[in-house]
Amino acid sequence: MTEATSATPAPDALAGVLADAPFVRLVATDDGDALAAAGLLARALRATGTPFQARVDPDPVPNDVDDGVAVAVGVDRGPHAIPGTGRPASTAAFAVARALGVEPDPVVALAGVVAAGSIPGADGSGDALDAAERADRVERRPGVALPVSGTVDEEPSRAEALAASTLARTRYSGDPEAAREALAPLELPTDPDADDRRRFASLVAVDAVDGDDASERAASAVERALRPYATDGPFETVGGYADVLDALAREAPGTGVALALASDPDPSLRTAALDAWRRHGLAAHRALDAATVGRYDGCVVARVDAAAVDGSPAILPTVARLVRDFRSPEPVAVALDETAGRLAAAATGGGRTAGDAVGLGDACRTAAGEVGGDGWGAPERGGVSVDDGDVTAALAALREAI
Repeated sequence: MTEATSATPAPDALAGVLADAPFVRLVATDDGDALAAAGLLARALRATGTPFQARVDPDPVPNDVDDGVAVAVGVDRGPHAIPGTGRPASTAAFAVARALGVEPDPVVALAGVVAAGSIPGADGSGDALDAAERADRVERRPGVALPVSGTVDEEPSRAEALAASTLARTRYSGDPEAAREALAPLELPTDPDADDRRRFASLVAVDAVDGDDASERAASAVERALRPYATDGPFETVGGYADVLDALAREAPGTGVALALASDPDPSLRTAALDAWRRHGLAAHRALDAATVGRYDGCVVARVDAAAVDGSPAILPTVARLVRDFRSPEPVAVALDETAGRLAAAATGGGRTAGDAVGLGDACRTAAGEVGGDGWGAPERGGVSVDDGDVTAALAALREAI
C-alpha cells in the first residue's frame, strides 16, 4: 500500500467541493496538527451551515459517504485529502476556511503549526501569523511555551506544567518535584517580567542539551519551547496549546475534537484537556526514564513498559518523538512496548526513511504485514500493532524496511 494517492487540492478547489457537499466526514490522524486542521475545517463548515462529522484515527481511511464528501486530514489518501506533508495540514485548512468565506481562528492554525514541528510564520503559516498579530491575539515574548501561566492558584502549577511538557526533555521532565527544585533558585514571581522569563527560558534551554545522552538535535528541537507566542486563546501560549492538542489526539481524542471545535471552551472542557495533557506528558517522560535504549544502524530503539508508569500505548508516539528530538543520533527513533504488542516510530524530515528511500508509514505497514499485524502512518511517523505475535519480530522487519 502506498501513502500518496492524490495531490493536495488547491484551497479554492477543496472549498468548492465542501461548499456544495450536503455532508462532510473529517477523519484526522492522531497528532496535534491534523486535529487543529480538522477543527478549522469543522468550524468553517458549521459557519456555512454544512453538516459534518469529525473524528481522530491513527490511520484515516476516507470512507465513502452517501451524498457527501470524506476528507482525510494528516495523510494523503483520497481525492480530498489534506496530507500535512510539505507544510502543516493546519496551514492548508486555514486557507480552505478562508476560501469558504470564513475567517478562521489563526491561533488554532498556529498551534497546529507548532504541533507539526515548525514555528509560527514558517512553512506557509505567514497568513495565520499576520491575522493573529493584526487582531492583537498573539505577542512574542521571552519564556517557555506552557499551556498555563503558573499562578499560585492555577492547576497545574508552573513546575507540574514544566515536568509534563513534551516540547522539551530535561533532567526533571516527568518529575514535578524535581522541576520545583530546579525552579526554586530562580525565585520566579507569580507575575514574572521579561527578565524572569528569560532566566526561566535559559534554565530549560541549558538543561535540554545538558547530559551525555542529549543529542546534537536537542539544541534545535528545544527552540519550539522557547520565546513563545502568548495568546488570548484557551491556553497561555501557542506552543502550550500545540502540546495539549498533540497529547489529546492520542490520549483523549474525543476531548481533543471537542476542544478543536470550541471557539470558546468552557472551564470544564479546558480542565479535562489539561488533565489529559498532564497525564500523557508525565507518563511519556517517565516511560523514557525507565526505558532500555539501544542504538542500531539507522535507528534508536527505546524499550518501554507504558503500564508500569501508569500510561497506555497512546504514549508511544510521544516517546518516539522525544527520543528522535532529544536523544537519537540516528534519523529514526522507535518506542517499543512488548507487553502491549505495539511500537511507534518517528523520523526526521531529512532522514533517509522520510526522504529518499521509503516513507516511515509504509515501512511500518510492510513490517506489520510480515508478522500478521497492523501498520499505519505517514512519511515521518508510523506505528505497528501485533495482537497475536511477536512485536520484536515487527521491529526487526521495520529495521530491515528502513
